[in-house]
Amino acid sequence: MIALQNIRKTYLQGGNEIRALDGIDLSIAKGEFVAIMGPSGSGKSTLLNVLGALDKPDSGTYHLDADEIASMDDDASSDLRNRRIGFVFQSFHLLPRLTVLENVLLPQRYAAVLDPSAEQRARSLLTRIGLGQRMTHLPGELSGGQLQRAAIARALLNQPALLLADEPTGNLDSKSAVDVLELLAELHANGQTMVLVTHDPNIAAKAQRTIHLKDGKVDEVQV
Repeated sequence: MIALQNIRKTYLQGGNEIRALDGIDLSIAKGEFVAIMGPSGSGKSTLLNVLGALDKPDSGTYHLDADEIASMDDDASSDLRNRRIGFVFQSFHLLPRLTVLENVLLPQRYAAVLDPSAEQRARSLLTRIGLGQRMTHLPGELSGGQLQRAAIARALLNQPALLLADEPTGNLDSKSAVDVLELLAELHANGQTMVLVTHDPNIAAKAQRTIHLKDGKVDEVQV
């Protein structure tokens, strides 16, 4: 489903070249759950941004199914992100003045074609993840774990082929973190393809495969 070949990305920082990704080759099968680990500065976030079409590599190819992503223009990349990729971040990014349901429906505001079944799907997702009684609440009325579950529902609204999660339990207490990990495991069991960035080996152990990065290269793969 995903194929990266010789992906390279360099940034300029203070007049110095920072080689964030240095020849990454990576394949991910449909339905696979992959964790990405590595020390700070190893290239984890840059790799996730490339996978999410948020950033373009300097060279190399990235295929998501039949589409070559690295060469897409900005409009095509934006459309791809909205239709086929879901994002879950450490900081939730819910809008405080919108209800939980309205936040989950946000991806439809940016869709080229509105889906009349989106609201029913949003309600079903929220019910499925235990927020059926919180749809009309504002984010300020929810716990951290509930906020992250709402963010996951939003990421799933457009039925993405790929779900990307960047430290999704980083701002949660241990109980909420367990709840979110159980939800991600359930999604994977139902066939969702997922890539998760984490510093925590206990979280990475939930994945089928762990990719360890070091200095912008794949250092080790654990199965």
